Parts: sequence; C-alpha cells; structure tokens
Amino acid sequence: MPKRFILASGSQIRATVLRNAGLAIEVLPARVDETAIKAALEGEAAQPRDVADTLAEYKARRVANGNPEALVLGCDQVAEFKGTILSKPATPEEARRQLSLLSGNTHRLLSAAVIYDHAEPVWRHIGVVRMTMRDLSPGYIDDYVSRNWQSIHHAVGGYKLEEEGVRLFSLIDGDYFHVLGLPLTELLSYLIEKGEIRI
Repeated sequence: MPKRFILASGSQIRATVLRNAGLAIEVLPARVDETAIKAALEGEAAQPRDVADTLAEYKARRVANGNPEALVLGCDQVAEFKGTILSKPATPEEARRQLSLLSGNTHRLLSAAVIYDHAEPVWRHIGVVRMTMRDLSPGYIDDYVSRNWQSIHHAVGGYKLEEEGVRLFSLIDGDYFHVLGLPLTELLSYLIEKGEIRI
C-alpha cells in the first residue's frame, strides 16, 4: 500500500503538477525561516546549488519530524546569475531591477527536491536549467511588472514561465518541470523504483 505523500511546500504550481501526474498528495507547508537560512549559507560562501538543496532539505525535515510514517517532499528553487543568488522580489522596483540585470543575458535556475522517509533523507535531485532572456526595453519591463506584479512577486527572477514570462526568453535549455520548481521526471522514477507508483 502506498505511503502518505506530503508536499512540504505551499507552492500551488508544485501541488498542481504532482496532482496532474496522478499522485495523491497532502500539502503541509514547512515553517522555516528561508531568509535566515539563505543568509547564513551565503555568509559561508555556499554555492547556489547547495543553497537550494539545503533549503529543500530543511523543509522536508521539518514536516517529516512530525510525520515520520510518510514520504515528505521538500523543494526549493534559486536563480543564479554570475555567482549571485536572486531572491523573490520584495517590491516592484526590485522585480524591475532583477529583470534589467537578466535582460540580454543567460542565468541558471536550480530546482532542488529532497524526500524524507522515516524522518531520514532517502533521495535528492537538483535540476539545472539555463535561461537566456531577450533584450528587454526599460518601458517593456515597467509595463510587464505593472501587469504581473501580483503573480511574479512569488517568483525568483521576477517571472513565471507558465504565464506571460515565457515571452521574455529566446532560449530555454533544460527541463520544463525544473523551471516550474520540481524535478518531476526524476521524482516519478524514484517513486516507481520504490514501488510507490505502479506502471
């Protein structure tokens, strides 16, 4: 009998992707201070992929400690440009600044996922996508942020590829699900291998 499967994230898009793939999930967002954890890791000069992986693990561990009988999935995504991690924009001006920085350049999205079972980490994966943004005029950036702020303030880099943000890019090198913040194919392969999903 399949175990309870808990998504330790409040991300609606991750929950939708998992449910669309036929998984019966519970959503129980982890309460962790992402800002403090990220700041501590950056203070130690941690690599962006390690920041994403650590945040995903913190989330999975927090929920797994209270639900040891379940499989718990923690996820996190960071955007990295020239060695600097971009956070979710706190203000429209910050979103404009990030988009101006990325305009005409290539950055990376790193999507980390960690599964806990019996309150121990048993699987992890980090998907990497290279995103090349078109040259954007300042006027377009202003209009884009004004139209989309309510949606993009939850998104690193100031865009959502599943929405109007797709227009910003000339090249996307990597898995679409990694862009959405979830290495879905790799996750499903693990669950199939462990007998949690039958095909």
